[in-house]
Amino acid sequence: MRHALAAAAILYLSATSLQGQDGPYHAGKEIPIGGEGGWDYLSIDPAAHRLYVSHATHLVVIDTQANKVVGDIPDTPGVHGFAIAADLGRGFSSNGRENKASIVDLKTLKLIQKVDTGENPDAILYEPGRHEVYTMNGRGKSATVIDAQSGKVVATIPLEGKPESAQADSRAGRVYVNIEDTNAIQVIDTATHKVAARPGARTMALDPSTHTIYLSATDYEPRPAGAKGRPKAVVGTFRVLTYQMK
Repeated sequence: MRHALAAAAILYLSATSLQGQDGPYHAGKEIPIGGEGGWDYLSIDPAAHRLYVSHATHLVVIDTQANKVVGDIPDTPGVHGFAIAADLGRGFSSNGRENKASIVDLKTLKLIQKVDTGENPDAILYEPGRHEVYTMNGRGKSATVIDAQSGKVVATIPLEGKPESAQADSRAGRVYVNIEDTNAIQVIDTATHKVAARPGARTMALDPSTHTIYLSATDYEPRPAGAKGRPKAVVGTFRVLTYQMK
C-alpha cells in the first residue's frame, strides 16, 4: 500500500509539472510533518475539518482550514488506518504491530481503550448503519468486528486470504473486501457477520447510490510450486467488472 501511494504521488507530481495549471487541480500549500517512519492511509473528517495521517507509531492530526498540524494520537504501533465515527465522537486506529485497535475521543484525541483484533490489522472502516468498526487483518486472514459504542468484539470473520482494503454499503447491508493474494472480492453480510459472496477481482470502487461495485480484475498465470509474491498477470486480460444488487 505504501509503495502504491508513493508511486501515485510521483506520477501526480510528474503530470502536474508537465501540465502546469491546465487541469482542475493546482498545487496548494505543503504541510510539513517531519519525523521518522512510514505511512499508509489518510482519513478525512470534512465536518470537523480534520485530516488524520498514519505515521509509523502515531497519527498526525491536521486542520484542513489552517493547513497545519494541530494534534497527535500516540501509541499506535504500526498504524495503518483510522476510521472516523463522527456520530459517536470516536475514532479507531488499526495498530498493525500490536494486533489491536485504539479507540480515541475525537475532541480530546485521548485514548479511551484498546481492543484486541486479529493478526496485523491493516485497513479499517466504520459501518454507521450498525455502529460497527471492521478491521481487515492481513496476516490473520480475517475481519474483526467491533461494537463502536461498547468497544467489544462482536465477531471475527474468517476470510479466504489476506484482506487489503474494504468498502461499506450501509443501505445494502454489505461490506466489500478485496483479498490481495487470491484475486478475489469477498462480500460480508453486516447483519449476520458472514461472507455472503465471492466475486473474483482484486481492487474496487463502490457507488452507494446504485449499490454498484466496480472491480479491477485480470487473469493470472499459474503460480509455480513454492513461489512467493503475486503471480504474473496474463497480458491482455485486464478488465473492469460490475456487480449490482438484485
